[in-house]
Amino acid sequence: MTPAGRHHAPELRAAARHLGRRRFLTVTGAAAALAFATNLPTAGVASAAELDARKISKDPFTLGVASGDPLPGSVLLWTRLAPSPYEPGSGLPNERVTVQWELAHDARFRRIARRGSATAHPEFNHSVHVEVDHLDAGRGYYFRFKAGQWISDTGRTRTAPATGSKVSALTLAAVSCQAYHDGYYTPYKHLAEDDVDVVFHLGDYLYEYAVNAVGGARNYTDRTLPALYNRETQTLEDYRLRYALYKSDPDLRAAHAAHPFVVTWDDHETENNYAGDLDENGNLPAEFLLRRAAAYRAYWENLPLRSPQKPSGPDLQLYRRVKWGRLAQFDILDTRQYRSDQAYGDKAHVPGPETDDPARTITGATQERWLIDGWRGSRALWNVVPQQVTFSERRLDLNAEAKLSMDAWDGYRASRQRVLDGAKSSGIENLMVLTGDVHVGYAFDIKENFDDQSSRNVGTEIVATSIASGKDGAEKPANWETCTKANPHMKFYNGRRGYVTVALGTESARADFKTVSAVTTPGAPITTAASFVTESGNPGLKPA
Repeated sequence: MTPAGRHHAPELRAAARHLGRRRFLTVTGAAAALAFATNLPTAGVASAAELDARKISKDPFTLGVASGDPLPGSVLLWTRLAPSPYEPGSGLPNERVTVQWELAHDARFRRIARRGSATAHPEFNHSVHVEVDHLDAGRGYYFRFKAGQWISDTGRTRTAPATGSKVSALTLAAVSCQAYHDGYYTPYKHLAEDDVDVVFHLGDYLYEYAVNAVGGARNYTDRTLPALYNRETQTLEDYRLRYALYKSDPDLRAAHAAHPFVVTWDDHETENNYAGDLDENGNLPAEFLLRRAAAYRAYWENLPLRSPQKPSGPDLQLYRRVKWGRLAQFDILDTRQYRSDQAYGDKAHVPGPETDDPARTITGATQERWLIDGWRGSRALWNVVPQQVTFSERRLDLNAEAKLSMDAWDGYRASRQRVLDGAKSSGIENLMVLTGDVHVGYAFDIKENFDDQSSRNVGTEIVATSIASGKDGAEKPANWETCTKANPHMKFYNGRRGYVTVALGTESARADFKTVSAVTTPGAPITTAASFVTESGNPGLKPA
């Protein structure tokens, strides 16, 4: 989402587009290879020195624990050792550390299900990703880590139900956009206490913008952040330190410890509104891909992701599939890494030849085929697509030919139509899109033809508001009346911070939009702003 006061340089981006990825790989070869080798070393090697964990004198589990991507009979456990999280190197030497882990049936760890050890490599900033297999499907577990004398917080996680099994219910939460400098993570405090099976993070886990000494809108009076945070992230060290700042937040740590997360990124984990190998300022792709490689590596290091998502230079395959028995199939998308440059200089614009150009794509051809092929093979009742930017048409004014956002699917209308055609040809009945990005909560009916509001509904879209981005927000933002009038298929619009839960059942799905009154001061209570139901086999949202 483009902040006020920041604009693309379309003439520079147009020039950079001609260089492209092939030119980066061929013309800049030796220099780029040297830069990657210097800034992005390979995985820890056996010859690296090992640090005796008993010599770690401060708690190394300051960033908490997490789990992610639940599969039938398998969980992914995460932590990162950081005794001094706000310092380069996190307070550890350039040595590997052996970390013990335990997975148990009970919170007191009296009935151990599995235990083992893993290596925290300095090359990966002492992060630990443990894939535990051969577990019971569809059940909950507790987990923790140990390094020397130190024991981490206890986390809770769960495996997915067996493939093809009959499942009657699943409750998910959707979250997005957590600008640290815009406020406290109060919604996460409430989410940690909520009864959900899995959390989908839909992007902007991190923001690249500077955070001043008082934490921006948090306005600290009892602490001062180091000056190294008061700059935009550019290097691998910058991104690593920014994750440390974000993940030191107690409410975020609590949410990660309470529920498994399935994550995907948007733009700010790297740089605002980037598109493929093009940044917003018109820098050469060769330069931006170096920054992207650093951002992608830090993302994998700090999120509960499995080994197939480990990055290779500036590439990371984040799109993937999670199944929940025969109840739900989740096709998690990446609409940043492979997209065409935004149309019309990424400024709000009426539809035109660029938005409808079939050569332009928001997903890339390979991911698009993967998505549609996955629907054709789906046996799930609900086919849910967690992704980043608004999928449904969103008219921004009341003109007969209204302006649309060029960064959302509205800027890639041919791409959206191919996806909708694929959903229709595959025969899926219950399409649900989960979206973040816009710092507000929306509920949309996805129309077969957005220009004809009498056309049938082909799915629903639930847009989760931000955790903190946009500061406190308002129940009815300034453009509330315009947007609700311009978009009859928009059934809900709220500008407060919070999250959304979706309860999937065999007959219907219920979405509850949960909001807090403030994030610039901590401790606000949570309320349910609105609830909607969509029936299985009958797309369309109705007030609950």
